[in-house]
Amino acid sequence: MSLPPRLVLATKNRDKVREARAVLAEVAPGVELVEGFDWPDVEETGATLEENALLKARAVAAATGLAAVADDTGLEVAALGGAPGVHAARYAGPEAGYAANRRALLEALEGATDRRARFRTVVALVVPGGEEVLAEGALDGFITREERGGGGFGYDPIFAVEGRTLSEMGEDEKNRISHRARALTALTELA
Repeated sequence: MSLPPRLVLATKNRDKVREARAVLAEVAPGVELVEGFDWPDVEETGATLEENALLKARAVAAATGLAAVADDTGLEVAALGGAPGVHAARYAGPEAGYAANRRALLEALEGATDRRARFRTVVALVVPGGEEVLAEGALDGFITREERGGGGFGYDPIFAVEGRTLSEMGEDEKNRISHRARALTALTELA
């Protein structure tokens, strides 16, 4: 199976849409990303990244009648036993935004010397009435002691790779190495 010629990105997060669109333009240039659909919010009730990605992709494929790609991303911090993990987007609470989540993580790591972390993204492709494919991408790094950089979103200002945060990298550079880029690339190789 190859990627369907038309896909819906199963997210309402504009930051994820922008990043996924840029990556897919590079790794699957013949695929049209269809916009303009609306669908009910999908609760991420899964216990794993895989479950949440499938929940979203299945719901959007059913609502739109088109193949849907969804992702779920976790941030696994060694000193916190893998937390926040699947709860990364809600680490500081169900209504918390990016800044609150970063503050909560930095507070949780106060005094910690082991700051190793890993972003892990699972991408699900669901074709209505057809196949379901999962792919994964990961990026190892560490959590800084303070925010750095002005780009990116989410935990990017505090997640560093080779001495620079993802926020300190340009969008093109980040999109070449990111966990989401790796997952989407792996999906194109599997689908």
